[in-house]
Amino acid sequence: MSRACAAAGRGSACRRDGAVPVVALVGAPNVGKSTLFNALTGARGRVGNWPGTTVHVARGTWRPDGGAPVELLDLPGTRSLVPHSPDEALTRSLLLAPDGAERPDLVVVTADAANLAGSLCLIAEVLGTGVPCAVALTMTDVAAARGTTVDAGALAALLGVPVVPVLPRRRRGLAGLGDAVGRALADGGTLPQDLPDVPAYAPDGDDDGEAGIARAEARYAWAHEVLAQVRTRQGAFRPTLSDRADRVLTSGRFGGPLFLAVMWLVFTATTTVAKPLQDGLAALFAGPVAGGAAAALGAVHAPAWLSGLVVDGLIAGVGQLLSFVPLMVVMFVLMAVLEDSGYMARAAFVVDRLMRWLGLPGRAFLPVVVGFGCNVPALSAVRVLGDRRQRMLVGMIIPYVSCSARLTVYVLLASIFFGSAAGTVVFALYVLSVLLVIGVGMLLRRTLFRELRGEALVLELPPYRLPAVRVVGAQTWQRLVAFLRTAGGVVVAAVTAVWLCSAVPLGAAPGTEFGAAPAGHSVLGAASRAVAPAFSPAGFGDWHAAAALGTGFVAKEAVVSTLAQTYGADDAGRPRELGAELRATFDRASGGHPLPAVLAFLVFVLAYTPCMTTIAAQWQEIGPRMTLTATGLQLAVAWLLSVAVFRIGSLWW
Repeated sequence: MSRACAAAGRGSACRRDGAVPVVALVGAPNVGKSTLFNALTGARGRVGNWPGTTVHVARGTWRPDGGAPVELLDLPGTRSLVPHSPDEALTRSLLLAPDGAERPDLVVVTADAANLAGSLCLIAEVLGTGVPCAVALTMTDVAAARGTTVDAGALAALLGVPVVPVLPRRRRGLAGLGDAVGRALADGGTLPQDLPDVPAYAPDGDDDGEAGIARAEARYAWAHEVLAQVRTRQGAFRPTLSDRADRVLTSGRFGGPLFLAVMWLVFTATTTVAKPLQDGLAALFAGPVAGGAAAALGAVHAPAWLSGLVVDGLIAGVGQLLSFVPLMVVMFVLMAVLEDSGYMARAAFVVDRLMRWLGLPGRAFLPVVVGFGCNVPALSAVRVLGDRRQRMLVGMIIPYVSCSARLTVYVLLASIFFGSAAGTVVFALYVLSVLLVIGVGMLLRRTLFRELRGEALVLELPPYRLPAVRVVGAQTWQRLVAFLRTAGGVVVAAVTAVWLCSAVPLGAAPGTEFGAAPAGHSVLGAASRAVAPAFSPAGFGDWHAAAALGTGFVAKEAVVSTLAQTYGADDAGRPRELGAELRATFDRASGGHPLPAVLAFLVFVLAYTPCMTTIAAQWQEIGPRMTLTATGLQLAVAWLLSVAVFRIGSLWW
């Protein structure tokens, strides 16, 4: 018997097969569903594909009334059980699963008190499936700010199911929701038998067509009848501070320029605040850490190759990457503040206008936003699009979105070559990223996807809020852990492989031992020299740059670590100053035009294949043929753009 079944007290009910009860959160996007999930599970949920699908579902453990645990699912956001995308189809299939073991024991529908009519339509559909449910009434504070109150008791009486007001950001109402769910599970989760006012749902047939439209209209009319009985408005509608701010921040005249100004401030603040800490960490790894490791290895008479691997390989490569931790923390904090305040939803609304004007699907901007963190989950997010060819199109342009891994390369080179203007250079690269998404998207639409038509973005804007320290801290920590996990996995492997290739002598003097040959006369140096001439038209035809771009295929963070490794130490064993070496290299390779050459290198890093993990995600989402086509297009675009940047830039610099 499971622990849930063995526990005593309320909430100890278990499924017929003895498994832990399953409770599913269902609701429209931006009604607080995921915030509620994080509050109930302590932000310790895990995300993975649902068995038999490629749709991500968050799972966590929740003890509804402090007793036995249940498995809590955060299902993809949906406004209706008539699916228009794979994500929405999963929610419908689970609620209508003929196998009782697949269906959740209870559904908690998150309903927006400030926009209750739409939530009531979804509640009606869920009730029609016969799955026991409760309602978590969110956004009550927003409704109150607009002079609106919702009588939760009256709504519960009309629906015949528990209705509990909750404010998950402030952790209010969670105990009451837990008690209601615990009682429902202990009682077997039964629904009232007589709900004549809820329009019937068609679980065995298609809820579309003329009959489906009629049922939808009936549900809509029923929702407004219920709304009239449970909602009270005090006086005329009062625009809130969010409403007044949106008149400016989402306007066609001011929205775009303000968004650009905000992002410029973010990148400038990131490079300015983090630079001293970043320099301090880099000096720590290059000095005391490397020196201490070399001394310790020398004291135990470690072989020269082992000292080289540890000091010139792992410490030089991974250490250089870890020096970017302060930068990542500042960036993640600022982005979390923008997201939790509600501004990023407005940014999506503003940029969506441009995308639809250019003919791209409106909802495509949602995965694009995710891509600025990491391209891999962004590719998973294309499942919000209903049309398969739309998903393929967006899957091909996602890699042009500048992920956080590229940021380490941008900041390193921009700080060395552009000093106080580094933030502006990084900002310009992100603007170029958006322009590439739009430009390549238009190119693909006019060639491979000519039959596609743009569609509007349906987005409920959340209210502006003062960012919560707990939420910002949790988001920052989760993203930082993901970054460090990459550094501890893929990058360590890449650093080791680079060192091994640089340790094998090739063309050096006879008798040179393994690990003792200069990196330029190793297998790595020879292979990189063979590739380097391809980049000469772009001004960075040097083997150090070619080697870094090669490992960048594995992970973009490896570009930084490889640059640190390939310079290593001089012939006397003294550490080299990376900034001075890079300035000399680009000056020599560019024929005296280092600044346009560096910009060309950065543009190439932005536009070429992000990483092997992204390619694997593309392969899964859009198939091998389109993935190979997209990879070839990325390389061509990256090379052409970098050459153009260098040739044009060298006319002035």
